[in-house]
Amino acid sequence: MNLPEVVSREDWLAARVALLAEEKAFTKQRDALNTRRRELPMVLVDKPYAFTGDGGPAGLLELFEGRDQLVVYHIMYQPEWDAACPNCTGFVDDIGSQRGLHDANTTFALVSRAPYEKLAAYKADRGWEYPWYSSYGSDFNYDYHVTLDESVMPFSYNYRSKADWDLRPEADFIQTDQPFDLHGLSCFLRVGEQVYHTYSTYGRGPDAMTFTVTALDMTALGRQESWEKPAGRSVKSDDHCH
Repeated sequence: MNLPEVVSREDWLAARVALLAEEKAFTKQRDALNTRRRELPMVLVDKPYAFTGDGGPAGLLELFEGRDQLVVYHIMYQPEWDAACPNCTGFVDDIGSQRGLHDANTTFALVSRAPYEKLAAYKADRGWEYPWYSSYGSDFNYDYHVTLDESVMPFSYNYRSKADWDLRPEADFIQTDQPFDLHGLSCFLRVGEQVYHTYSTYGRGPDAMTFTVTALDMTALGRQESWEKPAGRSVKSDDHCH
């Protein structure tokens, strides 16, 4: 393996202090970016979406559970699949307690396109307590660009068109011959009985929410995935979704 260079404690400390300056600059940049995110405008959600959850049928407003904010993780689980995407599963496994979110008047929920019966069985198998809703038969996944089907609407993922993705070397996951799901995260705000869409992110956008990923990013071997640098520190193969 391509392990870090071995140096004296003094040389290590000098390198660490130099990196600290960059880390502090990044923290300030992140704070500024979070401010920009909060300053984004919002869009009224006036389409009536239909979901099915543990309590039966529900509309988008019910997903808030009476709180002011809703964070939806679009977990990849197509109707014909027998299990959710393994990477998405790992993300949800890592979430932990929602107490802090609830204290901030915010609800977290999962939404997938697979029928509710499949979601309920998978949820029980994983021991998850997070609310998980099926959007089967609804436009929700299509409107928030996590189910891609050009017969329903023009292709768009992570704010890029099909033509944009065709120019990118990492676009081998793009399919066009059949509907397919990808993952993402969307945020909504409730003002009285009105619901507004405030933010969505896709691809690696939700990375920073994952404890395992964040912890591994601080280690010498990192996430141990083939795309990371320095090269030669991966001890596992990449997991891929269906």
